[in-house]
Amino acid sequence: MLNDHILSEKVAIITSGGDAAGMNPAVKSAADYALKNGMEPYLVEWGLRGLIEGWIKPATPERLSGIIHRGGTALGSSRSKRFYEYKFREQAYNHLQEFGISKLVIIGGNGSFNALNQFYVDFEVPFAGIPATIDNDIPGTDYCLGVDTALNMIRASVDSIRDTASSFSRAFIIETMGRDCGYLAMTSALATGAEVCLVPEIEYDLEAIGERLREQRAAGNKYILGIVAEGTGMGEPLTRWMGDALGMDSRLTVLGHVQRGGSPTVYDRIMAFKFAGAAIDNLRAGETNKVVTFKAGSFGSSSIHEIADTQHECDPELIELVRGLSC
Repeated sequence: MLNDHILSEKVAIITSGGDAAGMNPAVKSAADYALKNGMEPYLVEWGLRGLIEGWIKPATPERLSGIIHRGGTALGSSRSKRFYEYKFREQAYNHLQEFGISKLVIIGGNGSFNALNQFYVDFEVPFAGIPATIDNDIPGTDYCLGVDTALNMIRASVDSIRDTASSFSRAFIIETMGRDCGYLAMTSALATGAEVCLVPEIEYDLEAIGERLREQRAAGNKYILGIVAEGTGMGEPLTRWMGDALGMDSRLTVLGHVQRGGSPTVYDRIMAFKFAGAAIDNLRAGETNKVVTFKAGSFGSSSIHEIADTQHECDPELIELVRGLSC
């Protein structure tokens, strides 16, 4: 067992913002890896609100046991508007001082990283960020924790919808999450063989889509699947258009928050271990305000300023693969 002399630094681990499968494996692996490398890990419950309230506990084996397979975040999350006020950030800092915690690992998205960046500006508490959002819309990284699990949840749902679509010769429109990023919709459309895909990144042409679908129907296609990103606002309009333009019974399925849930896939669990190890290594190396990134198959890090000042762009190869489903 590591003694008190070796455990010289204390690090707190937080999950913040929208939940994503992979957060729990990241929490456990960050705590385990920190302990292995001479740091004493703590857990903050209920995100930024927990920092303000001082809901901080040691990362004991009992607390970490049995969470790796669970979806969401066992620590809880919150979107705390109070954290944007200096007096509440100061309150959070005082709680960290009480515990002797000098560094933070935050698992979340852009909003969470920006909040801790301001916290660093105020009190110089270094943090390492682990990108976790099913939207996959954080600049500088090809992958965020939770994306693979979300894609598998969508794939399972679309496969089930296909059964009833084919049984009744219907058109089904499935709306995915992703805010203004169409990654989930594009990847799911390719993986499920959808006939239509509308995303913010690609200009669509309903007239051309209608002509293509009528030809497919004439050739024997008995049903139609369309995947729509929520950022387009086209879920209901496209469903009505399918009925009018093609004369088909058309239905809309909004998957909603089912995409956030589910036990994390093997890929998300392994990526969580790798992201967490890199985050702890960054802190041990003295880096501050860095977010772990995964780019072109390699792990690295970007400053919060690089991420904040960069516009996220989807993989252009993915966009080209999907373009034919939008016209």
